Amino acid sequence: MSYALLTVSATPDELKRRIEAGIPGAQAEVTGDGHHFQAVVSAPAFAGLTRIAQHKMVYDVFGAELGERIHALSIKTTALESST
Repeated sequence: MSYALLTVSATPDELKRRIEAGIPGAQAEVTGDGHHFQAVVSAPAFAGLTRIAQHKMVYDVFGAELGERIHALSIKTTALESST
């Protein structure tokens, strides 16, 4: 008898919560179908960073899950002004 491994799909709400928890001051809007996601992320932490560095910060929130549980993540980032 063989057993298939059960993989729990990610949800847009889960990704949103994790991005906002993992990047200080971030605001995220995430859409997707459980494997392919689109994220629009704004954060004061992005100020002064290149677009590549901003995207790396978002990717780092998920680590090894990208390409596995989260098959694809399209990102658009913008820097927010700090409210301090």
